[in-house]
Amino acid sequence: MPTATRSLFRDAALLSSLVTRADIDAAVALIQTDPEAPPAPLTLAPDALLADKLVDMEVITRYQADQLLAGRNKLNLGPYIITDWIAQGGMGQVFKAEHKMMGRESAVKVLPLNKSTPEAIANFNREIRTQAQLDHPNLVRAYDAGHDGNVYYLVVEYVPGTDLRRLVRSQGPLSVQQAANIIMQAARGIDYAHQRGLIHRDVKPGNILVRPDGVAKVSDLGLAGFVDKAENDPRAGKIVGTADYLSPEQILSPAEITPTSDIYSLGCTLYYAVCGKVPFPGGTPASKAKRHLEETPWHPRRFAPEISEEFVELIADMMEKKPDDRIQSAAEVAQRLEPWASDIGPIRTQHLSKSPWTPPPLPTGGEDDAEETNPGFAEFEDVGSGHFDPSSQGSDGTFPLLSGLQETSRVRTNHGRRKPPILLLSEAKTLIESPTITKSAAVVIALAIAVPAALLLGAIMGFLVGSVMN
Repeated sequence: MPTATRSLFRDAALLSSLVTRADIDAAVALIQTDPEAPPAPLTLAPDALLADKLVDMEVITRYQADQLLAGRNKLNLGPYIITDWIAQGGMGQVFKAEHKMMGRESAVKVLPLNKSTPEAIANFNREIRTQAQLDHPNLVRAYDAGHDGNVYYLVVEYVPGTDLRRLVRSQGPLSVQQAANIIMQAARGIDYAHQRGLIHRDVKPGNILVRPDGVAKVSDLGLAGFVDKAENDPRAGKIVGTADYLSPEQILSPAEITPTSDIYSLGCTLYYAVCGKVPFPGGTPASKAKRHLEETPWHPRRFAPEISEEFVELIADMMEKKPDDRIQSAAEVAQRLEPWASDIGPIRTQHLSKSPWTPPPLPTGGEDDAEETNPGFAEFEDVGSGHFDPSSQGSDGTFPLLSGLQETSRVRTNHGRRKPPILLLSEAKTLIESPTITKSAAVVIALAIAVPAALLLGAIMGFLVGSVMN
């Protein structure tokens, strides 16, 4: 029987090219000088301890260490080294990455393998081409795109900080000055997109990223549509967006929306920023849609008495039910917000920094009424003439890169936290070739990776029966 002289972690680390033998030797030497480390031969330092030491040495990140401990050695997409996990969205995962040669940090959106259908790839490529046309300081920039084998990815600007939704949730309603400054910047970015014939279609707090220095950037243009090119838009005529921020025309006639639809959604976002609540909290997506069509939200001064009537009037002008009665351009929104906007200075996001894990989504209802509810797609079919596109509802079109908290402070442990999904860059990239793993065990591991759970038991039984007969 072979003796265990190697470890899965060490093999994976060396194969990943992230760690050298010299790095491992240096880490082991440091472990041996640690009086609190358990006694062990130099060659048999526990994997977890070795991984922690390499993280302390900043050779690898905590996320990389956890992947390597699981035997996953492919931690790159083309020239981009995956360093952390940012978020999970309905249309893919988003990772923090660093370019091998340039050293530039980026956010990388990855189309999941199980969703890489021809239609999904076409939509993904369309998103890439859309973002490639945009270059504005208040929009998240696209840097690169490509595919690594059958894995398609989009590389965009990494924005440290948080998004407006999390900022309000953590600190409460913003002051008029803070809200005006952030929404003014967002309006400028949206106006730039409108000038190029694009409608965002999913403007909401989760898609407005705020850096620690106060700069705001609109993200997630994956749902954007061209005003005059509906025939090339796979989502044309479908209700896309988020229930709490849908304009009435997105619900009634989604094939005929105009840039003023984004202005309505931005008005709802401004309402949320100063009130700490969405315009129509509670209820189902269908009931929210009905209220967008028929009702007026609670007066903002009910939640923020200090707001002036002039500011309330601005919100109302952005949220008029009829598009023709609404403010007609995002540029006008920015101009009207300017008197209230001031230099808000650094945004306090230190206590918002997260571990490499994003916490699980909040349940709907109850405490979650202050923000977006988890949609029931079918319920919208009776509301308007459009058809709902499940791939774009809720936060699915948002990758909080890109919609979630992007500050990724390193932590040593992750006790009590939800781990990110497995990094699936191919169907089976987990390391199984090791002297300590028998052929039978390797087959079982391979089956566990590639075969659905429902079929795994039968496959294992067949393998064992075959082994006995032989």
